[in-house]
Amino acid sequence: MSVVFEDVHYVYPSNVHALRGVSFEFQPGELVALMGENGSGKTTLLKHVNGLLKPTRGKVWVEGVDTTKASVAELSQKAGLVFQNAEEMFFESTVYDEVAFALRNFGHSEDKVRKRVEWALKFFELDSYAGQSPFLLSGGEKKRLAMAIILAWGPQVVCLDEPTIGQDSVQKEKMKHMVKMLNLQGRTVILATHDVEFVAELRPRTILLSKGQIIADGRCEEVLTDFVSLEKASVLPPQVVSALKRVDDLGVDYRILDVDIAVEEVLKVIKP
Repeated sequence: MSVVFEDVHYVYPSNVHALRGVSFEFQPGELVALMGENGSGKTTLLKHVNGLLKPTRGKVWVEGVDTTKASVAELSQKAGLVFQNAEEMFFESTVYDEVAFALRNFGHSEDKVRKRVEWALKFFELDSYAGQSPFLLSGGEKKRLAMAIILAWGPQVVCLDEPTIGQDSVQKEKMKHMVKMLNLQGRTVILATHDVEFVAELRPRTILLSKGQIIADGRCEEVLTDFVSLEKASVLPPQVVSALKRVDDLGVDYRILDVDIAVEEVLKVIKP
């Protein structure tokens, strides 16, 4: 298994019970979306994957390693986390040095550092910004730089916290492409997001969280059309699902996430 949670509970020092008996298994190369309102436990869960947080009770294994028995540095080479605010990950004066920073700390030769940095910057379409300050990049570029920093280490598990926040439609499309490419390379990709339209387009395994508990876990097409579970998790359905539900008296199945297919199905029943 790539990631395993076994009856995980987590209580913050402020006595907030953020995770309550969370259990699941993610297979290698699986694409997963975590959805739920603020405070549902999404980010707390991600921080358990890369070891920033350790369970108050229960067990977490990442690539076969018990996270309570490994350091954050060790786990970061297995599972990388891209923060919601990408700037929290920036410390250097240039884009190149940001990506190289951790690689150098891990003791890689400068030749290996250069090769990995050049690959990461090219993959995320940032090679032309190598000599620029990371703080001068656009919002979408900063998010991609944060992903490049993580991917240069070569982790097989990649966690993205709100990957589309603050991005326009063009940047979101680029992000969708990047996520798909990472997943096609065999990496386990875990997204924590409020962006239901983004999730509907990606079609990952989808998990709904509420108050630290799993409300639903299954195929995207099933979870995002389950109005009862969505309401419990305070997640709105995709627009196409809402639209089809309003005209379900026509006999069209509302459990469709693809807009083009939805239009075709509606036209079939309204054309004379």
